[in-house]
Amino acid sequence: MVRRAEWLARLALSDFDIQMRLRICFSIAALIAAAATISLAQTPRTPTDVVRDFYKAMHDHRFRDAWAMSVYKPAIDGLSADEMEDLRPLFEQQAAGVPDQVQIDDEKITGNTAQVFVRLPPTDSSPQLTSKPVDLIKSGSAWIIGTESEEATVKKAGGRYFLDALIDINQDAMTDILKRLIGMEAVFAQANNGAFGEAKALVGAGLMSDDMFDPKKSGYVFHLAVSGKTYVASAEPAHYNRTGKLSFWMDQTGAIKSADNGGKPLSDK
Repeated sequence: MVRRAEWLARLALSDFDIQMRLRICFSIAALIAAAATISLAQTPRTPTDVVRDFYKAMHDHRFRDAWAMSVYKPAIDGLSADEMEDLRPLFEQQAAGVPDQVQIDDEKITGNTAQVFVRLPPTDSSPQLTSKPVDLIKSGSAWIIGTESEEATVKKAGGRYFLDALIDINQDAMTDILKRLIGMEAVFAQANNGAFGEAKALVGAGLMSDDMFDPKKSGYVFHLAVSGKTYVASAEPAHYNRTGKLSFWMDQTGAIKSADNGGKPLSDK
């Protein structure tokens, strides 16, 4: 009985010793894995890495992630979800030409600045393969896309940078649309005994697309009131101070009026 008890005690100690050794091995393996992870995380990203990641994020429409890798980060950080949604058409337009895979031709680093040359596919206007340089600067220990002058401009504008750019684009586009509308209505009237057409009639006649006045794309709420041989077109910002500031008014004479009316419709008075 004594020998059996001693044997059982030795066996128990042996099992305990094995368990402790296994725990130590597992702990060492975990430390090695953690160290490797930390090492990878601390490995600085090259300018080429940043450019690839930026274009990948743009292609996937992860716009916050994309701009966070650039000097435009201050322009995006404080924007609300609604403001980002207003900016989506602008960002989608910028991302439209980004291919699934971005090919890098070269990388040049000079001190705290760098250029990564991205290959551009042939187009009708440029049938030869070309490389577009993407500028980067050092921010702390990381590379970000942009130049020092762009960084200074964005920091000064802050969260208004993209919104003000969108407002300018939308207002210019609405002025252009109203000018085009004059020609559309003239063509329609010639074919309809001098009578002007409502928006649906113009679309039906093939003179304009059905999304030409889509507020999500134009940033404006558009109105077209037709009465025989007269019409009045007007438009006000879909979201004042985000998609536009100016309100517009125009009649069949082609005289375009615009003013900052606090987002309210503009009249002829």
